[in-house]
Amino acid sequence: MKRKALHLLRNIGIVAHIDAGKTTLTERILYFTGKSHKIGETHQGNSQMDTLKPEIEKGITISAAATHTEWQVNGQTHRINIIDTPGHVDFTIEVERSLRVLDGMVMLFDAVAGVEPQSETVWRQSQRYSVPAIAYVNKMDRPGSDFFNVVQQIRDQLDANAWAIQLPIIEDNVFIGVVDLLSKGAWVWSKEDGQAQSISIPTELTEAVEFHRNALLEELASLDETLLDRFLDQPNSISVEEWQTTLRSAVVQQSIVAVLAGAAYKNIAVQPLLDAIGLYLPSPLDTPSTEGLNPSNQQTIERAVDPDAPFAGLVFKVILDEQNRRLSFFRIYSGRLAAGDTILNVRTGKKERISQLYQMHANKRTELKEALAGDIVASLSLKQTRTGDTIADIKAPILLESLYVPKPVMGVAIEVVKTAQLDKLGLALAKLAEEDPTFKVVHNQETSQTIIQGMGELHLEIIIDKLQHDFGVAVNTGQPQVSYLERLQEHGRQWGRLKKQSGGPGLFAEIDVELGPADPEFLADPSNGRLQFIDKVVGGTIPKTLIPFVEKGFRTAMESGPLGGHPLESLKVILWDGKTHPKDSKPLAFELCAQNTYREMAMSLAPQLLEPLMQVEVQTPEPYLGAVIGDLNRRRGLIKGQKLEHGRMVVQAEVPLIEMFGYVGHLRSSTAGRGTFNMQLAGYAALKDLALQNA
Repeated sequence: MKRKALHLLRNIGIVAHIDAGKTTLTERILYFTGKSHKIGETHQGNSQMDTLKPEIEKGITISAAATHTEWQVNGQTHRINIIDTPGHVDFTIEVERSLRVLDGMVMLFDAVAGVEPQSETVWRQSQRYSVPAIAYVNKMDRPGSDFFNVVQQIRDQLDANAWAIQLPIIEDNVFIGVVDLLSKGAWVWSKEDGQAQSISIPTELTEAVEFHRNALLEELASLDETLLDRFLDQPNSISVEEWQTTLRSAVVQQSIVAVLAGAAYKNIAVQPLLDAIGLYLPSPLDTPSTEGLNPSNQQTIERAVDPDAPFAGLVFKVILDEQNRRLSFFRIYSGRLAAGDTILNVRTGKKERISQLYQMHANKRTELKEALAGDIVASLSLKQTRTGDTIADIKAPILLESLYVPKPVMGVAIEVVKTAQLDKLGLALAKLAEEDPTFKVVHNQETSQTIIQGMGELHLEIIIDKLQHDFGVAVNTGQPQVSYLERLQEHGRQWGRLKKQSGGPGLFAEIDVELGPADPEFLADPSNGRLQFIDKVVGGTIPKTLIPFVEKGFRTAMESGPLGGHPLESLKVILWDGKTHPKDSKPLAFELCAQNTYREMAMSLAPQLLEPLMQVEVQTPEPYLGAVIGDLNRRRGLIKGQKLEHGRMVVQAEVPLIEMFGYVGHLRSSTAGRGTFNMQLAGYAALKDLALQNA
């Protein structure tokens, strides 16, 4: 593919709640842009973007897939890099790491269901990385679709300034086309080939078009003082191109979310979305200069989006290809990278040689000689990198912000069927953990069990499937287990002492510390982590070189709480004072002293066991409502509300995760197979059931 100017490059993601039609839309985008010559379907298992065996079997996206295409807008050819993301909450890390490196996104909504729970989750993720968005109300062909109801839901539930920039054309209750409010162009689509035909605005829509167009123009004019004066004096003097430029600026600045309508499965109104991607979503040049830290002095430095600047990139995803080789995806933020170059992994401080570069189309690779700022590429050469690592020019290192990784909430004990495969299991688990930051492996010392932890039942099911089919390791699994946390509720202060002196080299350390839960203000910033360590030592009673080892000791100790050995939710440590010995006060002494002091104090600080609480939404026909609510109550659920939506009752509740194991089968049997549900982590709550605590 020829190099295009940076202002014509679009790095976008397709994000949404599960089953909103992300992969279906991506398949149409590839078809109508000429990238593919046949439309794949998820339900037929032949979509180009879903290539993993579980994706084909289940008809859902599990791993975010990258591709690229081109589309001409106003005579200019735009290069579009697309990442198709999963919608299932168990694979939220795929959305998280994709949004970290994207410049814009297309957020899909079901025209009937509107804003769904995972819609809110991905919206919050996009806000974390300040990703501008346009919205696409998909499935407008479905009975009960309501375009403006979805627009209002986006405003109310996502607190976004959503404005329709199209009006759907409905004929005999069938969605057939759209009217563009800025240009007043109207199009309908052929059912046979998905090609658009330009028409005059239907007479019955003329009044509605004028009403919604004027409202949109007033909103746009209010964002630009110069334009506002012209709009009030001579509104007809403002061209369509000027309005489009103003809307683009508003989208890029996240002042407006432009909303379009379509029906991807029926091939209706995909082309106007492609136009909107080119017209309104940002290029790499519209994003601020990339900030990072100078690893030598921790000062903030910037890198411009410039091919001639020093190279800097972020590895946002590491996967295993079909031959179990590590394939690293990364976004280039500045500079250029050629096959054969040597770069620096800033986290490890090690150099790595890039022997090859690839542009990806799902699981297919095209080799590149060179990649420039703004590109999203992959390589098999990075042997020591992991997700979130910065790679940079050896002579100009910079450490970029990594990405937020949610904690796993569920675990399952596994064991090999054949003891001879024990070593093979260890290697396979290590590779899977490198590939997926939300997947953790824990070895329980008390029971000698290997426990794998993930984001939910489906996540762990996919991991076990990979173990058996990709690595050839047969395993038995135990009952799912919940990942609990522990919390200290009180503060306490104590003088801790470690003294091991028996004639030879000894260990000596004394510390005066205060322990308790971390401050809410500290925890409000996810980048702070869970340990709030405050050094109040004066007079050099503990040398500055030894204080980091006190912190290290508490950081290690807080991974095992006093009640059940679960990690602490947070810990605040104030180091007030201490004592040293001229010969025996080594770093190890202060690290061990911190761990011992924590163990001595923790049980006296009112420890509390916390369990993950899930936000659950159940959709059911009304005759089964009583059975659904009764069952949720039996599962210690707190009903938060219920409403009627499109002929189905929607029940919202908060339920402990441990009570949701196996719920899908129970719900189907109690609603004659017509009930559906989804859930996401709402937070952690105190576990009051002593029987469960003891378990």
